[in-house]
Amino acid sequence: MIIFRIKHCIFFFFLLIVLFISCTGQQSSVFAPVPDFSVYENTQFFKIENIIENRNLPEWLRVYIFGGIEAVERLETYSSKYVFIANNEGTNISVLRKWEENISPMFDFPMLAAKRIENRMISAALLYPDDEYGMFFESMMKNAYSDAYHGAVKEDSHWVKVWYEDEETGNYMEEYISFVLMTIERTSMQAVVRNMMLRSNAAVTVSYSQAGSINRLRQNFFEGF
Repeated sequence: MIIFRIKHCIFFFFLLIVLFISCTGQQSSVFAPVPDFSVYENTQFFKIENIIENRNLPEWLRVYIFGGIEAVERLETYSSKYVFIANNEGTNISVLRKWEENISPMFDFPMLAAKRIENRMISAALLYPDDEYGMFFESMMKNAYSDAYHGAVKEDSHWVKVWYEDEETGNYMEEYISFVLMTIERTSMQAVVRNMMLRSNAAVTVSYSQAGSINRLRQNFFEGF
């Protein structure tokens, strides 16, 4: 009886291995990585008057709250750079300060960069990106999340405490929000993306119409990026 059970255990063990290999061997048509939301650039800005602690905002953060990334990049200090701002929020300021310390250009910047690359490709597409660019879109996104962005630097960080009214309960709520400013020279970022495009284009086969869309994208990619 014991030998019989052991044989069955061995059989099911190997069956699980076969199923795992067969599943991992299948490729999905859409590549959709899901990194930590906290490193996405914030697109919903709170009001300055909602800050109840740490009001001494650096210029980049004050401009960011009022006008977004584009406004920060128009500042003379950052006119030759692309600006990326990671944010995180919560009720424990110690945890958020530790997050500020640990976030790094090497490991976290690629997620910020990849999200902006993805948004640019989507905004330039007339159709769904997989239809517009074919497998080029998937290849680009894989490279965007895995490539090294040489020259990216972490320049500053700042936190604030804000109040807001909970939409569901109407209760007065408080939370901390941390911001981390990272930048990269425009020439460096453009070199990385152009190299990424060349490698992605060479790695896939696309239709004639998709090739035309890809060429237009390559020519106009940095307009509005």
